[in-house]
Parts: sequence; structure tokens; C-alpha cells
Amino acid sequence: MSQSADLSAAIDELPPYLVPHSQEDTRVVYDDSDLLIIDKPHHLLSVPGRHPLNHDSLIKRLQGRFPDVQAVHRLDLDTSGIMVVPKHRVSLSEIARQFQRREVEKEYTAILWGELSDDHGSVELPIATDWPNRPKQMICHERGKHALTHFCVLARASNRTLVRLKPVTGRSHQLRIHMQSLGHPIIGCDMYAHPSALAASERLLLHATRLTLRSPTTGNWISAFSPIPFEL
Repeated sequence: MSQSADLSAAIDELPPYLVPHSQEDTRVVYDDSDLLIIDKPHHLLSVPGRHPLNHDSLIKRLQGRFPDVQAVHRLDLDTSGIMVVPKHRVSLSEIARQFQRREVEKEYTAILWGELSDDHGSVELPIATDWPNRPKQMICHERGKHALTHFCVLARASNRTLVRLKPVTGRSHQLRIHMQSLGHPIIGCDMYAHPSALAASERLLLHATRLTLRSPTTGNWISAFSPIPFEL
């Protein structure tokens, strides 16, 4: 029996609360003495949750090989793509400062419901927690935090739009909410898409495509790319 078959058989025997959300491997895109850049699969948590069902995560998997890794940012469970993971405390502190100063460049690719009319533009709407419906967020001009997203249309086809998204800020669910505010929710979004857009895909069609930051040691720019795992 192959290794993959052994793994599948072992997973079939696990109680439901121990079955990992994603059985896909995490792919190391870049590795040096300071950091890892990882391609996170869809439906894998970035960090462990409290419930036994949520113990499996990117960080927990990496700690088997790199015991000192810690999370400096996260991707949602349903979002796949590029993440940077510091290997030690000094690296963690320096990369955290880059995120705070908004020096880290992040780029996502998504497929939206409907055909977006503008070829490019920006959404600048404040986001706040929707307390009665946590973990959902909402547009709120009274208590929301500033949020800015730039978008560019890459292609259009049969009631769908492929877009490049560049968030300047990093609010929770920012890309989902900002695209919904345009009347074009991200397909497969179980929080903000209407029923037709949700049913159009078995997964959220949002992928962290590119990430660029400075090396904590040399100061040189590092840029990593991951192609989208879905089609228009």
C-alpha cells in the first residue's frame, strides 16, 4: 500500500473531531535562516484553535520541522496562498514591524460574482466587528477602522470577474466585505455572498498570490508567488 493510501486509511479510522480540515500538504516556497514562505492550502487554519477539531493548523504542522516558528499574520481558514512565517524571535519582531508600517506588499486573486464594470479602482470603507453575528464584520462609519483595497480586473467571463486585489490595510474579512460592497461578492464566500454566489463554488475563490517583504537580516527584498488553484 502506498504512503498516501496509508494516510487515507489512517484518517478514515480517526474520530471526526481529530480529522484535519485539509489533508493537502503545505508547500515551502522559500526557506532561509530567518523565515519561511509557505503556500497554505485551502481549509487549513493558520494557527491552532481551542476546539479539538481545530488543533490541526499551518503553524502546528511546521513546528514538527521548525520548532521555533511563530505566526506573524494569518490567512482565513477558507483562503489559500502565500504566508510568511518567522523562524525566531528577532525575525518575528522585525517582520511584525514591517506589517505595522505597511511595508509588506500583499496581493490576492479572486473570482467575483457578476461582471465588474470598472477595470480598476479602490474601495475605502471602514470595517467594524458585527458583534451580534461574530465572527462577521461590517461596514460601519461610526466605529469602523479605516480600510483600503485597490482592485484591478484581469478577465471577465459569463457572470464572473477575475480580479487582482491589493489591500493597503489588513482588517478582518476586508477583501470579502469590500467586494460585497461593490455588489460583486467573492464566489464561495459563506459569510457575505448571496445564495447563488455561495453555491457557485465548493470553496472560497480567494487566493493570496504574492507577498513581498524585506529580509530581517540583509534588508534585501524577498518576493514569493503562488499561482491560483482555480479557474475563471
